[in-house]
Order: sequence, then C-alpha cells, then structure tokens
Amino acid sequence: MKSSVLIFEDNDLLRESVGNMIRRSDSFSLASAFENVLNVEQQVKTLKPDIILMDIDMPGLNGIQALQVIRKFNATVPIIMLTVFDDNGRVFEALRAGASGYLLKKHISLKLFDAIRDVLDGGAPMSPSIARMVLASMQHKTVIENPYQLTSREREILTSLSKGNSYKLIASEFDISIDTVRTHIKKIYEKLQVHSQTEAVSKAINEKLV
Repeated sequence: MKSSVLIFEDNDLLRESVGNMIRRSDSFSLASAFENVLNVEQQVKTLKPDIILMDIDMPGLNGIQALQVIRKFNATVPIIMLTVFDDNGRVFEALRAGASGYLLKKHISLKLFDAIRDVLDGGAPMSPSIARMVLASMQHKTVIENPYQLTSREREILTSLSKGNSYKLIASEFDISIDTVRTHIKKIYEKLQVHSQTEAVSKAINEKLV
C-alpha cells in the first residue's frame, strides 16, 4: 500500500514538480498539494496523510506556524520542512516545534524519496550543523530544568527526604545501604550548597526540585 503525501508549497512550479514526482512513484501517492496553509487543520484532518512536506516560508501563515497548529491535534504525523537554506534559525525553530526533519529544495530531485523513507522509518534528516544546534538546545534545556545537576537517584532520595523519611527508610525504599544513602545525601548537600536536611528540603520545595 502506498504512503500518501500532502504538500504545502507556495511556489507553483516546485509544488507541481514535487507532485508529479510523487504521482510517478511506485511507493507514494499524492494526497493533495496546496499553495498556502490557511486551512491546514481542516485539510490535514480530512486527508489524513502519512507524511507532510511543508515549505517553511509562505505568506499569511508560514510553515512553522502551520506545524504548530498541526502538532496541537496530531503529534505523530511525520512532517518534513522544505527550505532554501539549511544553516539558519528558522530550520532550528521548526525542528524544535516538532518537525521530523528537513530537505533543501535544491536537493529535492535527488533526495526527496530517501528523505521520506528515512522519516517514515523513524529517522530525522538534517545537516550536522543543525543537528548540533538541536543537541545544544536539548542540553541547555536539561540544565534549566535541573540547574543543580542532580542525578536521578539523588532526586529520588531528595524527594524521599522531603517526605520526612529517615535514612533507614530511604535505604529500604531503594534497596541500598545506609552508608550509600549518606553518600548520596552528602552529594545533594554539596550540589544544593546547603548544610542540613531542613535546608535541603526547604530549597527543594521552594525551587520545585521535587
């Protein structure tokens, strides 16, 4: 069974060219092709494509805004962004908003079907430079959400401490020795820059660490 492809591209010649490529394919079928995304929610819900090709720069409503609309009601349909330049903030913004990958327009004739297959197989086609930007963003987000760089076990123990549990109860809860609990708690104090259980628990609650 062929996978259906829905296209949003404001360049008439490119939209027709990509549509013809898909029509001639043995693996894919063209669900439809539109010059703008002003009715994107209704069109996606009605056509239920297996994959979407989305131009980033379109008048009225751009591809990133359309992507955000789609992700509110469909978090799973693969969406490949079509772009002229790969190393820019708009591509990065699209990927952060939920795009599955992107394809340079100059490479469409050679790489379109490979990119579609890659995404349908769970891949994410993108250049190394954009991949580095995405990775750096994820790392930055982790630092913001966990500013003291507590390990998962340290957070678990801090949560248990916040419930008023003793070292013995914590050791039993996580099936570790009391000495190990003490070691973890010492590390927690160091990372939080506190000197007592009361301070640690107070800071954890006030800063929503637990």
